[in-house]
Amino acid sequence: MNNLRRLKLRHLEAFVEVARLSSVSRAAEVLNLTQPAVTRTIRELEEICGRPLIEKDGRGIKISQFGEMFLKHAGTSLSAARNGINALAQFSVADGPMIRLGALPTVSAAIVPQAVARYLQSGMRNRLHIVTGENKVLLDQLRNGELDMVMGRLPAPENMQNLTFDPLYRERVVFAVDANHPLAKTLQLSIQQFNDYPVLLPSAASIIRPFVDRLFIEQGIPEPIHAIETVSDSFGRAFTRDHQAIWIISRGVIAAEIASGQFVELPIDTSSTRGAVGLVTRSDQQQGPASLFFSEILKDISSEGFAQPTELAEA
Repeated sequence: MNNLRRLKLRHLEAFVEVARLSSVSRAAEVLNLTQPAVTRTIRELEEICGRPLIEKDGRGIKISQFGEMFLKHAGTSLSAARNGINALAQFSVADGPMIRLGALPTVSAAIVPQAVARYLQSGMRNRLHIVTGENKVLLDQLRNGELDMVMGRLPAPENMQNLTFDPLYRERVVFAVDANHPLAKTLQLSIQQFNDYPVLLPSAASIIRPFVDRLFIEQGIPEPIHAIETVSDSFGRAFTRDHQAIWIISRGVIAAEIASGQFVELPIDTSSTRGAVGLVTRSDQQQGPASLFFSEILKDISSEGFAQPTELAEA
């Protein structure tokens, strides 16, 4: 272990070049070093490894059996280090690759703004491009290469072809009203009361609609008489606030309003609607370093409980 601490990048670089060129002198030219310096570096590496890595071969040299074994790992490590340095170099370039995120309403109101703020504080200069929309539209853009990732609820299996989902936390659907709504302090909601007010439903193509439909069946709730289908969070907020509507929506969309007391959850058990929220990426394409950096910020904020704490605890 003590010897391992002595291992430096220069040791790997010298050994890989000597192995590639089968010559200390030519490796020295490539590395812009003297031949004695390269020889000394190889000897240090052999001392660290405890095995001979290079052998004489007539007037030349060859890689020993131990050296061949070590070369596989040395080359991989050196390549990884170089890729890491190149990746970091992109972060200081103002016109570096853009970070393109598709965000469903579930996360666009809370987690994404916090992630953007933290990203800007990091000093990163890659430009951000953030779009919201319906799940199918965002996933199509992801497949077409127009987006690097999409954050939101786990899509249906039939929509996950060539895509990978990385779960971050779980959340449920809620029935919410404005704090001044006649039902805001109701301890038990009857079906008749439910039909006295307009109800905002997620659209048929939305991810959470099947959860809501199953909930209606489980609890014997008929489809609302005054139903309005929408995936617009801005319309939902305004209509719920001003027109005594009941809004059926993922809790993350209105977490801030619930926390401030502007909106109130109705006493309806929605635990069966709990579902995974996470990042969707293409399985056939690696994310760029800037995109990965932003992904880690999104994951950190999610793990810190920026989503509803009780949802995280029950995940």
